[in-house]
Amino acid sequence: MKISLILATKNRVEEVRRFVESLAVQAHRDLELVVVDQNDDDRLESVLEDAAPVCPPIRLRCEAGLSRARNAGLEVVTGDIIGFPDDDCWYPEGLLSRVVHEFESQPGLHGLTGRSEDGEGHPSGGSFSRSRGGVNFNNVWKRGISYTIFLRSSVCEAVGTFDEELGVGARTRFGSGEETDYLIRAVKMGFRIQYLPDLVVYHPNPVLYTRSHRDKAFRYGLGMGRVLSKHDYKLSFNFFAIFRPVAGALLSLLTLRPQKAAYHLAIAGGRLCGLWSS
Repeated sequence: MKISLILATKNRVEEVRRFVESLAVQAHRDLELVVVDQNDDDRLESVLEDAAPVCPPIRLRCEAGLSRARNAGLEVVTGDIIGFPDDDCWYPEGLLSRVVHEFESQPGLHGLTGRSEDGEGHPSGGSFSRSRGGVNFNNVWKRGISYTIFLRSSVCEAVGTFDEELGVGARTRFGSGEETDYLIRAVKMGFRIQYLPDLVVYHPNPVLYTRSHRDKAFRYGLGMGRVLSKHDYKLSFNFFAIFRPVAGALLSLLTLRPQKAAYHLAIAGGRLCGLWSS
């Protein structure tokens, strides 16, 4: 089975090189790498040249925006399976062989999601479920993040494009949620997507609780709130989504960590504003 990987990138070079190097150690080599380059220069030239012996990249250009870039990639991919790596993630050895094995051994399986770690065994990218099982409307928030998602091409053809109002670089303030929205749409269409907690992709987890990180947390919260609103989640679910970071803020204050408390409140505030966005 051929795997197509759509990698959107901006302002990064060494991280993209690390990802390409992680492809070089994969046993599965039937790959297609689509690099959607959103830089204003040719900083990736040497990286793409180094990638050629492993997987000659298809280089595209488009306006800034993660969802916009992925949609550009979806227009050209030819693989049986499609993945959406971040430009700062990397794959452990054997990952793609495992992905192919899961799809080949389960003809009725439409998609896979996995878990994120920082490369040293610590969780990154959020809080993930530890039990394997199907992805559904309620648990999707703990069973999928973009760079751990692999879908059959038939799913992407049916679901269509990513919502360009969501995600990093969107023309709106909704700085996340595009992949969750995509999975929700797939689940609503009846596709069977399986979450495997031992299917791990590496991704850094630099949460420093600075002003810039709080601003980012607010934008990510806005994205989640917008997706909750878009898909008409129950009031009880929305309440818990806001209450949880508020509780985290209170705990941080009790343990004398005001910057962490402010970070949690930024998440809660973003989610609340996102819910009111419709």
